[in-house]
Amino acid sequence: MDDDAGSAGFAERLGAETVSADDGSARLRFEAREEHLNLAGTLHGGVLATLVDTAMGQAVRSSTGDKDVPATSQLTVTYLRPGKPGPLDVTAKVRTQGEHLTVCEADVEQDGRSLVHAVATFALLHR
Repeated sequence: MDDDAGSAGFAERLGAETVSADDGSARLRFEAREEHLNLAGTLHGGVLATLVDTAMGQAVRSSTGDKDVPATSQLTVTYLRPGKPGPLDVTAKVRTQGEHLTVCEADVEQDGRSLVHAVATFALLHR
């Protein structure tokens, strides 16, 4: 995983793998296991929220300067259907980029079916 893409950290420890992060887009893979399930036996919503937030942060980071760090200021996650153990594909794309705020969208798919759609606003912090 490439630290410059903003991918290291919590999502990496969870098991997310960055496939690409380039030109305002990002793609992650994740293998959901039994330990990622909630008491109902479906994929925990917090895991899915972490995946979309991470992918969108990487997409934003891939479209900004090295000194700009995206910070999530708003995140809306719509859960469309329950997930199960198995591979997940997460895609994210920058939709609108301003001087200080960037809007991004992400989707999570499993077996070719949408599980989650998310929209987030990121503030750009300058280090």
